[in-house]
Amino acid sequence: MFALLMQATTGAASEGSSTGIFSLIARSTAISLAVLLSLVLLSMWSWGIFLYKWWTFRRAAQQSAQFLEVFRRSNKFSEVQAVCRSLGDSPLVGLFQAGYAELTAQLRQTTPGEGAPDPNPRAPAGRPTLKSLPAVDRALLRASAVEVNKLETYVSFLATVASMGPFIGLFGTVVGIMNAFEQIGITGSTSLQAVGGPIAEALVATAAGLAAAIPAVLFYNYLAGRVKLFASEMDDFAMEFLNICERNFS
Repeated sequence: MFALLMQATTGAASEGSSTGIFSLIARSTAISLAVLLSLVLLSMWSWGIFLYKWWTFRRAAQQSAQFLEVFRRSNKFSEVQAVCRSLGDSPLVGLFQAGYAELTAQLRQTTPGEGAPDPNPRAPAGRPTLKSLPAVDRALLRASAVEVNKLETYVSFLATVASMGPFIGLFGTVVGIMNAFEQIGITGSTSLQAVGGPIAEALVATAAGLAAAIPAVLFYNYLAGRVKLFASEMDDFAMEFLNICERNFS
């Protein structure tokens, strides 16, 4: 098949490579065109998802750095809560709000008749104690799972494109080769001029499938790695939050 393609390409040496590809696509059958169109749409979709998630992750990383700076500089959790609305793209904000809500609920139960307490982990004198530190840990774990699911949104589609693209292209190639053999049966000619064109048209689908799958694999691996980094950062923040709670409210 490779030899047939090379000879067909040599016979059309006067044409440019891009012109030859477009002419092959123009002569493709309806099934081949449908396969190519589906691969183009999948490729465009995967590129759009990658650009959107890259921008989202970049913004989340910047806001996470700002949030950690505020969190470690503040003396009261209420001060951190005040800036959460402006840093909502950071996954650490979701963790903090879940832990702060559970902490406030437990402290409110220990101080009946008063308003909502203002937990101050840096000032240990006279603060009420937590009823259950594991409950705060469970709240952080639940919030972490929610944030990871948000980060992984649309990322799995890239894995689908990476696995399906070559098979969709192979389907188009198989159909094209079947048409080439059918043409051989009808004409009774096995010359390169008779079968070289249809085989070359069939191989375009495989090339298109690889062109759609290879970037999708790279995008998926990159974004999956970023999600792991965010998850590790959330685990570190959860332990830091629990240490503050245990040190000041236990």
